[in-house]
Amino acid sequence: MAAEGDLPADLLTEEVKHSSGDFVPPDGLCWVSVLSCLLLACSYVGSLYVWRSDLPRDHPAVIKRRFTSVLIVSGLSPLFVWTWRQLTGVRTGPALLSLMGIRFEGLIPAIILPLMLTMVLFLGPLMQLAMDCPWSFMDGFRVAIDPWFWSMCFSDMRWLRNQVVAPLTEELVFRACMLPMLVPCAGPLTAIFTCPLFFGVAHFHHVIELLRFRQGTLSGIFLSAVFQFSYTAVFGAYTAFIFIRTGHLIGPVLCHSFCNYMGFPAISTAMEHPHRLTVLSSYLMGVLLFFLFLFPFTDPAYYGLPTPVCTLTSSPSSLCLS
Repeated sequence: MAAEGDLPADLLTEEVKHSSGDFVPPDGLCWVSVLSCLLLACSYVGSLYVWRSDLPRDHPAVIKRRFTSVLIVSGLSPLFVWTWRQLTGVRTGPALLSLMGIRFEGLIPAIILPLMLTMVLFLGPLMQLAMDCPWSFMDGFRVAIDPWFWSMCFSDMRWLRNQVVAPLTEELVFRACMLPMLVPCAGPLTAIFTCPLFFGVAHFHHVIELLRFRQGTLSGIFLSAVFQFSYTAVFGAYTAFIFIRTGHLIGPVLCHSFCNYMGFPAISTAMEHPHRLTVLSSYLMGVLLFFLFLFPFTDPAYYGLPTPVCTLTSSPSSLCLS
């Protein structure tokens, strides 16, 4: 532990840890944490607009440029956490990368269980997709193992953005970097619902492009922005929950990629489906099973107790317990 004289006097008035090892939030921690998260969110969104272009966001040239800037910001994002730790004097047992969910312990369950849980939630849309798909199961399997298919995917800039770059960079910045800064200040539960606010607001930049290219009426664009904020905030809370419970980054990334692929459930289409009863029953069953398996599938015992981010709490939280 650093000596008291090494810590900023304007931020700390007491030691960060008692001799017993319990975490004690230093004075000024919340201000530094929130401002750090805000600066990180602004840096991420701002990196998308450093390139001047009259082309829409889905143009391959625009996507490639934004890949460059957003990957640079994401690569530098751990420095925000390191700087936050230096400013606040927070000292923890786990290494910085472990706090950010980059570790090997419990990696296999972290890859499988959160994704399975998310697929259970999407049981209705998956059932609907399977019923409407003209391919047989074996046809789909053959396509899935075809290298040419994956070559086509990775050469498609929109697919690469939606399935790889956006999930990886957004979860790294908005979950892996922000939650370790928010948990010591607010606690795990409050952090789960605070962190998505930065994530939701960060998606408001889409309004700029909708207005710029006049893609809809003003009221329609506003309603779309409100809906997107709500949806991304709820989703952000879910992946924040997964991150805190599992202590891994890979789970939220895979869930994010899967949800980007599935999109928002087409409930209106399900209501008009020829097999409406079966599809709607699948929707209901998926939601019920999701809540049934939510805590068992994210049991910290599978991922190594305690998860690194939970070592930053000032008092025990049920979210961090098996």
